[in-house]
Amino acid sequence: MSDRSDDLFGFDEESAASAAQAVPAEQGDMAEEVENTTSVTKCPACGANMVYDSESGKLYCEHCGTTTDIDSKSAAEQDFERLMREDNSWGAETHVFRCENCGAREVLGKGEIVKTCPFCGTSNIVATDELSGLKPNAVVPFRVAREQAGEAVRKWARKRSLAPGKFRKSAKPDKLAGVYVPAFSFDSNADSAYVATLGRYYYTTRRVNGRTVTTRRVRYFTVRGNYSMAFDDVLVSASEKIDEASLSKLRSFDTNQSREYTQEYLSGYAASQYTKDGLTCWEEAKDIMRGRLRAAILSGYSYDVVQSFHISMRCSDITYKYLLIPVYVGHCSWRKKLYNFFVNGVNGVVTGKAPVSPLKVTGLVVLGIAVIVGLYFLFRFLNG
Repeated sequence: MSDRSDDLFGFDEESAASAAQAVPAEQGDMAEEVENTTSVTKCPACGANMVYDSESGKLYCEHCGTTTDIDSKSAAEQDFERLMREDNSWGAETHVFRCENCGAREVLGKGEIVKTCPFCGTSNIVATDELSGLKPNAVVPFRVAREQAGEAVRKWARKRSLAPGKFRKSAKPDKLAGVYVPAFSFDSNADSAYVATLGRYYYTTRRVNGRTVTTRRVRYFTVRGNYSMAFDDVLVSASEKIDEASLSKLRSFDTNQSREYTQEYLSGYAASQYTKDGLTCWEEAKDIMRGRLRAAILSGYSYDVVQSFHISMRCSDITYKYLLIPVYVGHCSWRKKLYNFFVNGVNGVVTGKAPVSPLKVTGLVVLGIAVIVGLYFLFRFLNG
């Protein structure tokens, strides 16, 4: 373990502060002009634009059917300190479009345009002069075809038991869009020290008015110690358009199989612009790591309640990948309200929100009350 690591970052705060001063306030900003080059790949047979085909993993010409391989190797882990001084811009091969309705910002290859917003479905999209931000060093390519994703959404909708019946039967994903979501994945070794107060239940009995009364009590005890764990590809979304809760339901994306980023993977797709930089995502990753450490530590004890738990964590050998992960984004409209859903572009897992039928909820509540009342009278009858 590196003795440069403190309990939070794996390097000292003075080094972090000096490194932060060495880069612009907005990562990805560049003082010098960059030459804009096209990221559209032309078909060698007919000259039409080629797009990435998720099923074959190759570039595909929709005009004549020609396919070509993508020259890409496995993505390499980056040293964490590089994150502090990273300044390579993505603007040379991309441009940014903004949705005036919901504020989503999409990054597309030069020569490509977006007509509707994948998050809200409106066509109020404008090109901006914003910089695209940092260039990714890794990508998890789409492996699920758009048609498969659409069918997965229809199956998902039919399983929403509390949704209105008409929604479950007729919900169709509108204009399903393949969007690469920016994310950071972190590898790290973590050493921790912890102290916790845990409790076990025990029971006492006594006679009250001729009846035996059992009381549950808690006997507390303190534990402390050290625990080490190696973390691999702790994934944190760098986009606020898809929150951590939704992302966690979509996992896994098999980021260990990510490829080195090349612009060909963006052909025919968009990428959501990141709204959280690498250091912000690292803070979230540490929270995830602490949660996993806590669960691993507690699994070694026999207890019923946790009264308190304190842990300090020291990280070392930190590496990262700034990658694009594949998500199909869509929406369903129901009674003039928009419901977003997301499909994992690797395995087809779906998550999202569906409308809830007030009538079904009311019926479920009434049924629950009826069951409770029935159990109460059954208990009275059996003990009468």
